[in-house]
Amino acid sequence: MPRTPIQFDTVRQMALALPGVEEGTAYGSPAFKVGGKMFACIPAHRSAEPNTLVVRIELDQRDELINEEPKTYYLADHYVDYPCVLVRLAHIRQDSLRDLLLMGWRYVSNEKRQGARKRRHTSRR
Repeated sequence: MPRTPIQFDTVRQMALALPGVEEGTAYGSPAFKVGGKMFACIPAHRSAEPNTLVVRIELDQRDELINEEPKTYYLADHYVDYPCVLVRLAHIRQDSLRDLLLMGWRYVSNEKRQGARKRRHTSRR
């Protein structure tokens, strides 16, 4: 039995259920942010396939996902140098999407804390 493709409203519900997440835009497309930093959005670059979501994650996590499920996760040339993965919403399961959004949320949240620690450390000098 074929799976019903995930719609953006489902992405929205899952993303907004995470702590401190707000909806906004990035490059003119709908995006989800924590502390003002984007962790997931509809890709604006034309190299991304239709019905795709881009999620910021660690590069090693991205490579692992693409190797394990290349029909679901992919990368377009424009995104190679960025810590993110592209995901085909027609192929991902809801539980996997929830996990991926959490990975993106954690990535951006950790990045925020590391930046705050660096600022505190340099201000003590």
